[in-house]
Amino acid sequence: MEPSHSNTAQSRRSVDRKTVEKNRRMQMKSLYSELTSLLPHHSSREPLTLPDQLDEAANYIKKLQVNVEKKRERKSKLVATANSEKLNSAGSSLVSSSVDVSVPRKLPRIEIQESGSIFHIFLVTSLEHKFMFCEIVRVLTEELGAEITHAGYSIVEDAVFHTLHCKVEECDYGARSQIPERLEKFVNSVN
Repeated sequence: MEPSHSNTAQSRRSVDRKTVEKNRRMQMKSLYSELTSLLPHHSSREPLTLPDQLDEAANYIKKLQVNVEKKRERKSKLVATANSEKLNSAGSSLVSSSVDVSVPRKLPRIEIQESGSIFHIFLVTSLEHKFMFCEIVRVLTEELGAEITHAGYSIVEDAVFHTLHCKVEECDYGARSQIPERLEKFVNSVN
């Protein structure tokens, strides 16, 4: 009787191990497909091997980390600039030493970065000029045919930090080349 009892226990353990292994594989496949869905699509027609895909994911994550760090540094500079402007407008002679002196001190300010067909637009306004963001969105969508992919803002004391990401396909009338000029002209007209 003991041999049959031993065989039953062994077969249960074997089934349990198989079930655990099957569940682990399914979970790994799910995690892998989630990871690949987050990565930019590979341009070549042939599929990458698993190690190549993992290398690509690691490189993409490193690139994102570098970008996040750059954005944090830029944000701290903008906040320091906004704070120093507030101090200067209050008649104080204190100016933060971490402020980048190449950044103009008056608001509103706009910075435009182009990455292929994507534009990253950073607008810093005072609370009384926050209407500018809506006007910039209108100009981009109605006049220049841009597709807004992200829009956001945050308020720090008296400054409003707007971020806008848009996609502009090149067309006959060259809308992409007009964007920086049109937006900077609009922002400078308010100064």
